[in-house]
Amino acid sequence: MTISTVIFDIGNVLIEWQPERHYDAVIGEDRRKEMFAAVDLHGINDAVDRGAPFRATIEKASRDNPAFGPEIKMWYFDWINMASPKIDHSVALLRALRAKGIRVVALTNFGIESFEFAETQYPFLTEFDKTYVSGRMGCVKPHSLIYEMLEAGEQGDPKQFLFTDDRVENIDTAARRGWQTHLFSSPQGWAERLVAEQLLTLQEAGLTAQPKAN
Repeated sequence: MTISTVIFDIGNVLIEWQPERHYDAVIGEDRRKEMFAAVDLHGINDAVDRGAPFRATIEKASRDNPAFGPEIKMWYFDWINMASPKIDHSVALLRALRAKGIRVVALTNFGIESFEFAETQYPFLTEFDKTYVSGRMGCVKPHSLIYEMLEAGEQGDPKQFLFTDDRVENIDTAARRGWQTHLFSSPQGWAERLVAEQLLTLQEAGLTAQPKAN
């Protein structure tokens, strides 16, 4: 079926999101493991992704867990170092699709303030035809409501959506709604899918054609 809209996740698709890696580099793996075992930092971040105020939420978590207070505050103050670097090939694919006039939108679990800040650091985040940001919408993937809200906003046939995300549960919800999906594991694989769907040529997708066997 013809693809009308390509939908990108952002974290680990366009920008690497690796908080553990940053903490390991700054405070050491042992201290990081101790903190993550004691404090559900990803769960706290989920609240931010649902629209809770970023700094106030992290500062409360710091006060509630004084044994790790300074380290928890790093989730706010060092956030951009956790959400980096950009994945250059994926960014190139986004731009190649838009250059061909293909509608490209984002569907992302992201806090309101952190997304606004990320746009200043990664200008390509402003290049989508539309961004569906969980913090603004008050719900997160993989809950069906956020997919319903995107469908209402796009007003297209969901069967003509092609969605890539790095999390199986997010892909599964989309697939149950009839979206075409791609589980993102590398920009190379995503590029190959876009070529297979005849949305991009090999050259446009940054791929090299394989020589034909004799």
